[in-house]
Amino acid sequence: MPGPHGRLTGRALDATGALSALTGNDLAMTVTSHDVLAIGNAIVDVIATAEDDFLVSHAIQKGGMTLIDEDRAEKLYAVMGPGQVISGGSAANTIAGIASLGGKGAFIGKVRNDQLGQLYRHDLTATGVIFRSEDATSGPMTARCLIAVTPDGQRSMSTYLGACQGLSTLDIEADLVRASRIVYLEGYLWDPPAAKDAFRKASQIAHSTGSQVALTLSDSFCVDRWRDEFLGLIRNGMVDIVFANEHELKSLYQTGDIDTAIAALRGEDVIGVVTRSEHGALAVTRSETVAVPAFPVERVVDTTGAGDLFAAGFLFGLATGRDHRDALRLGAMAASEIISHIGARPQASLSDMARQSGLL
Repeated sequence: MPGPHGRLTGRALDATGALSALTGNDLAMTVTSHDVLAIGNAIVDVIATAEDDFLVSHAIQKGGMTLIDEDRAEKLYAVMGPGQVISGGSAANTIAGIASLGGKGAFIGKVRNDQLGQLYRHDLTATGVIFRSEDATSGPMTARCLIAVTPDGQRSMSTYLGACQGLSTLDIEADLVRASRIVYLEGYLWDPPAAKDAFRKASQIAHSTGSQVALTLSDSFCVDRWRDEFLGLIRNGMVDIVFANEHELKSLYQTGDIDTAIAALRGEDVIGVVTRSEHGALAVTRSETVAVPAFPVERVVDTTGAGDLFAAGFLFGLATGRDHRDALRLGAMAASEIISHIGARPQASLSDMARQSGLL
């Protein structure tokens, strides 16, 4: 399969269509059974509408994600209005979107063996996603993200990571990684120290079989915390595909000018995918920049998960052999569905939408 700029990544199709990978001097056969394996925070989302003054009175950073402890999580939950309780997490939202598109997906993440953990596992596996990570039997409870959605559709997240922080190299199933065309890593999970080693292990296994590794930068505050390390992942070959919105990209390259940030991304040896809200999206490589417009949407209700579902469409397109333009169009379509309602999981069949739009 071609790499970011058409180069071979050590994987090829044999006469039967099976994927083979060169490991050292030996030819090792790898049959891929998953389009994408996502590794990320397993978080139960609590989503409620709120006015801007609610954010101010409770010191919530608008439009971003702030890590909180268990005590603050309980206090915020007590003052939030009525809301929806659904399984979430950035990478898990992406893999659920891939399943809705008709793709084959798997997920690695950590939950506790508690009520929310059971809810989380049921919700995700009900979409058809493979999720067989073992539950934590002690320690922090299953993570939750308290999401306040303001009238302009912006989501402001206060996240208690809980059991998520227990993800380690022991949770990385080598056979699951080898069986996936693309491994997708969630930038938010770079906060817990043990997860960094888990990421590195997954990337090494994936590259040993010629699969590609993608990273989402998650949000600009996450980039502020880990800028140098994220740039290191890009430049040392650990990742092949990078997802960012304009704010995250400008933060990554410490510039207030988006054109300067895009030019810097163009100099990296990756596929850079940049979402630009109503202005559409770009796929940036050293050899070309492909742009597509935003997919039409009647009304923006909630932007929660927009980037996650855009990644779902793009990764599905890439994993199923589509070019960058068609992959971007699938991403834009998936994002348009998710922002038309409350919640970060599709409420309509994305595969049906794609067929009706001539994308499948």
